[in-house]
Amino acid sequence: MIEEKISDFGFELPDLVKPLASYIPAKQVGNLVMTSGQVPIVKGELKYAGKIGKDLTIEQGQAAARVCVLNCLAAIKSVAGSLDRIDEILKLTVFVSSADGFYSQPQVANGASDLIVQIFGENGKHVRSAIGVNSLPLNSAVEIEMIVRISN
Repeated sequence: MIEEKISDFGFELPDLVKPLASYIPAKQVGNLVMTSGQVPIVKGELKYAGKIGKDLTIEQGQAAARVCVLNCLAAIKSVAGSLDRIDEILKLTVFVSSADGFYSQPQVANGASDLIVQIFGENGKHVRSAIGVNSLPLNSAVEIEMIVRISN
């Protein structure tokens, strides 16, 4: 059902992105699933590179954030078995590769937050941090971590 909603909104749940280093994509502890940071990789290639506010616009940053969220959901599915087990989205941490003087990280993060609420409704409302950083792995524009509560 959740994957159908994702499709209805014009998106596709990607395959699990292979880790870039020595970590696992997601881990379940009790009824929580936490993801490692996910960057906007689509079919093995980084889709959004550079700094928001210099190389990319806020709108491109929002698109990158949406790709990161879909990659987070793929990581969650890899340990939960099904996205339909997600009861609630608890937290997003959104890292935005930011040009000097760029202060609109929350607007970039809205790309992720808005998609989550679209997909999960009230259960998608979450707490969030939007953090400007100097650089991210692979020169990624955005990186997102997610924590969700799943049913048993």
